Amino acid sequence: MTLTRRDFTRAAAAIPLAAHAAKPNSTIHGVNIGVITYSFRSLPGANSAEETLKYCVECGVSGIELMSGVAEVYAGGPQPPPRPAGPAMAKGGQKTAPTPAMIEARRKAAEALSQWRVSASMDRFKAFRKMYNDAGVRIYAFKLPPTLEMPDAEYEYIWNVAETLGANHLTMELPANGRLLERVAVFAAKRKIPIAFHTHGQGGSSMFDKVLAASPYTALNLDVGHYFGVTGESPVPIIEKYHARIASLHLKDRQAPEAGRGGANVPWGQGATPLKEILRTMRREGYKFPGSIEYEYETPAGSSVLDEVKKCVAYCRAALA
Repeated sequence: MTLTRRDFTRAAAAIPLAAHAAKPNSTIHGVNIGVITYSFRSLPGANSAEETLKYCVECGVSGIELMSGVAEVYAGGPQPPPRPAGPAMAKGGQKTAPTPAMIEARRKAAEALSQWRVSASMDRFKAFRKMYNDAGVRIYAFKLPPTLEMPDAEYEYIWNVAETLGANHLTMELPANGRLLERVAVFAAKRKIPIAFHTHGQGGSSMFDKVLAASPYTALNLDVGHYFGVTGESPVPIIEKYHARIASLHLKDRQAPEAGRGGANVPWGQGATPLKEILRTMRREGYKFPGSIEYEYETPAGSSVLDEVKKCVAYCRAALA
């Protein structure tokens, strides 16, 4: 069976509108489908706990990988510092570096956030968890990447928040720095809450073996779209090999790499990533780790982010039917 975009668009349309008023349920024949809240980054209130919850319920999603800004703003923290931008393009096509003022503003914002974190109460995070659980949305992962610059007290805060929210693992980018790998592995083992490493183009068995050997509490947050879009190889053998150490997947569709370049992110069903085979492998093998929809392709004309996320959920339902 080959799933086309028309198939899962039809499936999405068949879901009664009344279902969105009820508690969502995106566990499909035993396969846990969720979404990373990064998927809603371009929508109004992207750092609002209430708006993010509304988006999850509207899309029929009952589990999430929660980005830290949503929870920290709700808990009363300062706005997170802006993401570091790459060199901007000036007139004439020349790249310009961030100005000293921009760098200093980011440093001060990061310092204020760090100071708030080390003294923050967990009460608001408890309320955050209750609000989401009452609406039928479980927080299975929390993403606030530890760094080498953070003090131990900030590491404790990160794991405290994850535990308070009910997350069973943290996520961060796969570290290239051995000192950072060692430090997060020690904290994960101390707190007995795994840290799962998200993969882009890096990885492969040798790198996976290295990070998983660091601690029984290191794991993989394997991005199947990135893996296929860079290597051109099916992620299914990797999933089967490392399934006991996979905490969660990121799901997306990409084209195969070409001429030394990674394949583009595309609407589900238009790429070559074997999403159907991945989902059916999860069902057949009874894997309990969730698959998080990560919405990264360009929104088609006449559609919206929420419509596209709903189509991704419908794709999963059709693949697992």
